[in-house]
Amino acid sequence: MAELPKTLEDAIAQSREAVKSALADGMTRIQVDFLFPELKFMPVAEQFIPLFAEYESRLKIFFADAGAAALARRDWADSPFKVEDIGTGRTASLETKIQPEDEIFLFIAPTSVEVPQLEKLCEIIGTRPFILLNPRLEDSGVVGIGYAARETRRRFISTIESCYYLRPVDDESALFRCYPGDWEVWLETNDEYQKIAELPKRPSGDEIDVILMKGQPQTTTDGTPVKKASVFKSLQRFIKALSS
Repeated sequence: MAELPKTLEDAIAQSREAVKSALADGMTRIQVDFLFPELKFMPVAEQFIPLFAEYESRLKIFFADAGAAALARRDWADSPFKVEDIGTGRTASLETKIQPEDEIFLFIAPTSVEVPQLEKLCEIIGTRPFILLNPRLEDSGVVGIGYAARETRRRFISTIESCYYLRPVDDESALFRCYPGDWEVWLETNDEYQKIAELPKRPSGDEIDVILMKGQPQTTTDGTPVKKASVFKSLQRFIKALSS
């Protein structure tokens, strides 16, 4: 069972194992989230990509725009995988971005702006596996909050399995999931993190509030609290250092 990570490297290593397990279980639509506002996605991507080393040129990596894709091609010039941009082109041009020899796909930090193109690309990909790394697909200011947004969520976004999720709720609590484990809420008490809830589905904000208000630490079979080192603040410091 995965524990709350101590460093960003630990978190990325956990996410790679979670994705590996999900792929082995036959999942083809996978999402990985490190939800820290300061986090830069390229250093995360560089540590995440070795998961796909066996695929070599059969891995295709997508960035949200042509500029980011061009920088990645420059920085990763010696890498065997192929780099594309999601772009905002017509359907015909999108279809040329997916080739029969492509076996697995990684989308790095797509946003709600690219959702129509992303959905179309995933339709073209079909049953081949794809992974979304740190996507931001549900900005209500872009995709709206009415019928169209609900349909997009039902038709596409809801079909993607969140296999790794790490988010601070506030300075003292975190929401965590590492496939195949359940969703977990962790709370810091006296400089130690304790898992206070475990749920089969991702809890809503209101549900998290209720859990944190109760704040009762989970106990082991012998009645002692499940305690972990106070790692989340050090993780935040690590990310800020990485982003500076």
